[in-house]
Amino acid sequence: MKRKAWKQFMAAALSAAMAVGLAACGGNAATGTGATGATSVEESSAAESGAEESAPPEEESKYPIRTKADGSPIDLGGIEVVIGDWWSADEETEPANAYEEARVEFYDWAEETYHFTLKQAAISTWADMPEDFVNYATSGGDEHYIFVLRQSGELVSAMNSGLMYDLAALDCLDFSEAKWKSGIHELLSKNGAIYGMRGIDPEPRTGVFFNKRLLEEAGIAPEDLYDKQENGEWTWDAFEELCKQVQKDTDNDGVIDQYAMATQASYFYSAAIYSNNGEYVGKDDTGYFSRLESEETMEALNWAYRVRNTYEMVYPADSAWDYSYTAFANGEAVFCIDDAYNAGGKWSEMEDDFGFVCFPKGPKASDYTNCYTDNVYAIPACYDAEKAWNIAFVYDIYTSPIPGYEDYAAWKSDFYSSFRDTESVDLSLARMMENGMVTYHSMVAGIDLGNDFIWSLNEDNTPAQQAESIRNTWQAYLDEANQ
Repeated sequence: MKRKAWKQFMAAALSAAMAVGLAACGGNAATGTGATGATSVEESSAAESGAEESAPPEEESKYPIRTKADGSPIDLGGIEVVIGDWWSADEETEPANAYEEARVEFYDWAEETYHFTLKQAAISTWADMPEDFVNYATSGGDEHYIFVLRQSGELVSAMNSGLMYDLAALDCLDFSEAKWKSGIHELLSKNGAIYGMRGIDPEPRTGVFFNKRLLEEAGIAPEDLYDKQENGEWTWDAFEELCKQVQKDTDNDGVIDQYAMATQASYFYSAAIYSNNGEYVGKDDTGYFSRLESEETMEALNWAYRVRNTYEMVYPADSAWDYSYTAFANGEAVFCIDDAYNAGGKWSEMEDDFGFVCFPKGPKASDYTNCYTDNVYAIPACYDAEKAWNIAFVYDIYTSPIPGYEDYAAWKSDFYSSFRDTESVDLSLARMMENGMVTYHSMVAGIDLGNDFIWSLNEDNTPAQQAESIRNTWQAYLDEANQ
């Protein structure tokens, strides 16, 4: 594999590193015959006497070689497979550690053995990708594309229109393997068919950032949050108790000076719902259905509504919509509920030290959870069966654990460099990577959580009132998606 092509793929994949679980793509593993490289006495004698020499034995492969279901060799004929996204840059860097070196070696071997190349490249923009996929899947082309698509109602439309290849029909993909744990293939499944996949680790999403200095000033050891999380005691009640302790009027003028929370409403409400085994939209054998008014969801919404109204910072009248991020960075609030990637983004230069724990669990949950909202990898249905199989085989190879590093958590390296302590990564993010779920509201065209629901919640409009007001509208969207 060309080094540049490998790095293009690596740049997109390393942020959510390869899942554990060796892929076995539709066939039996077979290795070549062994050879020591030495010449035996018998071979020397035969050569000297002019006897016919046999062909030298094949060199034993360092890696298991995959074959087709009938045992025949796999030769992809030199195809170039392109994982098309909207962000990859044409950059080249050298491997940074032994794992990356082993990965390059394995990928080089795979490309030479099966006769193909792979690269990841920006072929569209974030806004245009859904339409570009539809246009390509409709008209076809000579390329060997895997499209990266964001979760959206357009995906359901494309799926219902027959524009996405049924991956369940390809015997080189085994969706029982651990590397598919993000559940994207479940998100894009219908009537036994599978229209989307993701063979790399899911991303850890929403949790609780906390300011260590402010906790210590309130007499709370920051390590206690990690201990509660590990002991299963990090609950809604535990979080609210901390909010009570840290929020205070420091000069007794009747105005709160130190707020418990500065966060975006959409993150807080959604995380609360998922933490209580709730969802906005569910899915069963009959299709999509609303879970907005389910017991789990409404319990979470009512709790979050009360906690936000009690402990959320009152922002300056002229502040920007994202002032919550500034407030947390400046130490104006102790907690901020947000996505993990902000550790290396909005707060990369934050003066105060911070930590990160999972969102506390609600009474209907037995463990903490992470809602997987990752991108979808899809093969257009305009390809014939052979072409689709070849493309899927390449993707399966490249999302396999690297031999010798099957248990290596490559995803941790980037997070170690952005978080301030190892507990955030080893305890919180690691748990979020394993305890996850998918939800379906983003797959239903028309549903807009912010405009439809979250931003309408205020002291005069409760979750129950807003849920009732949009019930029929959402049902119309669900009915359309289920056609």
